[in-house]
Parts: sequence; structure tokens; C-alpha cells
Amino acid sequence: MKNWKFLSLIFAMLIFVLAACGGSDESTDEGNNAANEDQNTEEAGNENNEADSTYPMTVSPTVASSESRDGEATYTYEDVTFESMPERIVVFDYGFLDTLDALGVEGVVGVAKDSTLPSHLEDYSADEYTNIGTLKEPLLEDIAALEPDVIFISGRQATFYDQLKEITPNVVFVGTQQDDYWNTFLASVDIAAKMFGKEAEAEEHLAKIDSAIEEVNALAGDYETSLVTMYNEGKLSGFSTNSRFGYIYDIYGFKPVTEDIESSSHGSNFGFEAILEFDPEVLFVIDRTAAVGGDSNIKADMENDIIKKTTANKNNRIIYLDGALWYLSGGGLESELAKVEEILNELK
Repeated sequence: MKNWKFLSLIFAMLIFVLAACGGSDESTDEGNNAANEDQNTEEAGNENNEADSTYPMTVSPTVASSESRDGEATYTYEDVTFESMPERIVVFDYGFLDTLDALGVEGVVGVAKDSTLPSHLEDYSADEYTNIGTLKEPLLEDIAALEPDVIFISGRQATFYDQLKEITPNVVFVGTQQDDYWNTFLASVDIAAKMFGKEAEAEEHLAKIDSAIEEVNALAGDYETSLVTMYNEGKLSGFSTNSRFGYIYDIYGFKPVTEDIESSSHGSNFGFEAILEFDPEVLFVIDRTAAVGGDSNIKADMENDIIKKTTANKNNRIIYLDGALWYLSGGGLESELAKVEEILNELK
């Protein structure tokens, strides 16, 4: 009997000790969880503080001013000061939308859907993004209803600059300039990266583009002459160095067959006979007709008896370039890489 009482006493003590240990462990776990939560909250707070520390931020347009295509009007764009990071974003420029998408920026609420969205931006045709019109005709009332924190525009919306500023003073010009395309493209990327805290992501994308450009530079060195043209409903226009597609020469490294081409946004008239006369080794053809949703007969029109005599045709170096990519959606991180890769794939 004494042994039984003794064992019972020991058993009771063990239960007490185990209960105490369990309580201690639970308390420790709760303490650790609370510490982890505090740490996570602190880290999140630090991230928010870092983002907030960049604001107020003054953002400059990619160009100070631009002219209308007929040269009769000049539009001047102002710096914009933001007190905090914009959360409701309206974007007209497809190139800038491309960059925001590549960087993972959230908050886009309005997109110009009535123009032809590039295929890699088709997700923005979804109902969650409000249609704000075409690239040339904004739906001002619909934009105002969105109560945007910022509106990003480029040249096609220049005539509506003042009207858009009545909706919000935070209208930023992020378009490229034809006579300084590459630098204005880089400036637009810098705007997106700094405004939305995506500098590291932007550097990664730009490094990929630089690498691809090095490859295309090496291939371009194999040719003495080249010509960039644009096809539009059976007619051609030519582009030289000082033009919207001049970066094919200046950045990609192709040598222009002539620099004596009038600079304009749609190029100068360039007949098939002129192409044969200059006889480039590489002929680039951008399909504008397809880009704007027309019925394109580009290959049938280009494969005529005159073009067949050119060196480019004989060497299988007529390069047909994606119209929507080159004509509508350039100036973005994804589209600029896609352009270089398109040429690489054609020439390799």
C-alpha cells in the first residue's frame, strides 16, 4: 500500500511538471509568433517608409515640348509634383503601358482600348480596365469618372493636354521624340522606375535589351547598306537616321543606304524604283496597314518585278517587321526587346 501511494505521488508530480513545460512552450511559441509579427510589421513599415521617403517627387516630361504634325501648333509640357505614389493610373501611351506591365506596377484603371492594343498587352482589354477612347480621341467624361491620380500621355494626345489637366493636374508626357528616340525611351523608363519604386527591375530589363543590341550590332556589321521603309496600303515611305525609326541605324548598327531622306513621322514617299536605285543589302518593311487593322497585301505588293531585282531580295534579306509592334507599341521595355529579337531571328 505504501508503494502504491508513493507511485501515485510521483505520477502526480510528473503530470504537474509536464503541464508546466507545456505551458512554458506555448508561452514561448506565442512570444516567438508575436516577435515575428512585430518584425514583419516593422519590415513592412520600413518598405512603406522607403517608398514614402521618395515623395514628394517632381517628375519631368520626356520632352519639354512638341509640335503638331503640320507644324502649326506647339505643345509645352510641365513638370508635375506628386505628394504620394499614384494609385489610380490612366495610360494612353502603349509603350509606357508596356513598361509599367514589365515592371509589375499595379493600379492601372484606364487604357485606350478603341485603338489596336498590341498582342502582348491584350490582358488590358479585360473589363477591369476602363476604356478611355482611342489614342487620338480621349473619352474625357469617362476619364474624369475614374478620378485618376495620374494620366500618362504621348504625342497623339498632345492636343488634349489642357483638357486632361482639367481632370487632374497630374498629366505627365512620357512619349518618345523621333529625333532622339532612344534617350527619350530611356527617360520614360526612368520615370516609371522612380515613381513606382522599380529601379532594380528596370535595370534587369535594360540589361537584357543591351545584350540583345550587342548581338544585333555584330550581325549588322555584315552588311554595307540598309533601308527602313513603311508599307501603307500599297505605298512605301522611307526613313533615314533622323527619323522615328532611326535607331535601327544609330543603335542597332545598320548602315543607311542614304541619309538624304526627308524626316517626318510617316517618312518620305519612296517608290519601288527608288528602292531599286539605292539597292540596299537589307530592306526593312514595317506593315502600318496591318497595325491599324486594315487588310494588308504587303507581300503581294512587295514581290513585284522591280523589288525582285534588288540585292536584298536576291539575298533573302527583305525583313518584314510586325506593324503593331513597330508602329504602335514601341517605347516600352517589352516591345523594345521584342523589336531587337525580331531582327535577330530574321538574320540568324
